Amino acid sequence: MDEFDFAPYDRMVAASLARWEVGPRAVARVINHSENITYRIDDPDRATPLILRLHRPGYHTDAAILSELHWLAALRGDGVVRTAPALNGRDGALLQVLDGPGVDAPRRAVLFGFLDGREPAEGDMLATMGQLGAVTARLHRHARSWARPAGFTRQSWDMASMLGERPIWGHWHAAPGATGEARGVLARAVATIGRRLAAFGDGPDRRGLIHADLRAANLLVGGPEVAVIDFDDCGFGWFLYDYATTLTFMEENASVPEWTAAWVAGYRAVMPLSAVEEAELPTFLLLRRMMAVCWIGSHMETELAQSLGAGFVHASRDLAEGYLARFG
Repeated sequence: MDEFDFAPYDRMVAASLARWEVGPRAVARVINHSENITYRIDDPDRATPLILRLHRPGYHTDAAILSELHWLAALRGDGVVRTAPALNGRDGALLQVLDGPGVDAPRRAVLFGFLDGREPAEGDMLATMGQLGAVTARLHRHARSWARPAGFTRQSWDMASMLGERPIWGHWHAAPGATGEARGVLARAVATIGRRLAAFGDGPDRRGLIHADLRAANLLVGGPEVAVIDFDDCGFGWFLYDYATTLTFMEENASVPEWTAAWVAGYRAVMPLSAVEEAELPTFLLLRRMMAVCWIGSHMETELAQSLGAGFVHASRDLAEGYLARFG
């Protein structure tokens, strides 16, 4: 697999920084490439860095990106969660369109302020999960009561758009290693997930506006409370899917039951969580794992997907077999 060529994007970003209140000596460097390309901007004229997000072409409409930023501003304004502010350009617009030679397509761009902290390590997870359970409950409580502005639009995370006929992240069986016996096991698991979620329901007590990607890479610890960044995948989904996203790429860890108990306790300190909901957490955990399988198959240009590869699918088959032994 060829490495992604960042050079045209580096040149485009460097030529575009003057769109924002950024000094002429500012330097940009890539810090992440997954759904989007993320740059850190270090400006000697500013006390703290900035974060620039280049959106993946075709993933979101302009209206959807601005809807995300509306919710982000409301969450900050209402004191729900510690998160980074989106910053206007010199023209007053939050959303900028960048282009340049060698770039595959014009890129929507949003500049964010910087938050201190670090991604939680495995040793941080127990304390982080307790805090995050409470933060997640506050997000859900806000989503249930917030009056969304006219024109608000975000994608829907349901079985059809996740593991069904119109998957946002691609079909799970396109991932490397999803063949033979593994494919059969995973297909049975997907069918079981679908049946259980149909029985679980999709009313307003079950589904609403969620972050949808609360994995460790989108959390910052070290401050007074865990901070949450990157609302790019926020949309309408099952509230409990937010629980499962916190354990992305860690579903096999022996500490998952302990971490889950901490999350549940944190959540219940803010919002009710019924025994029926708690009992369905394993379904959402495997649903998220299967979404990661989908993502790998459709994002093989990224270093992360290449590093996981077929081994991730084989481990997912083992998790699916354990799930089917309980629920299949």
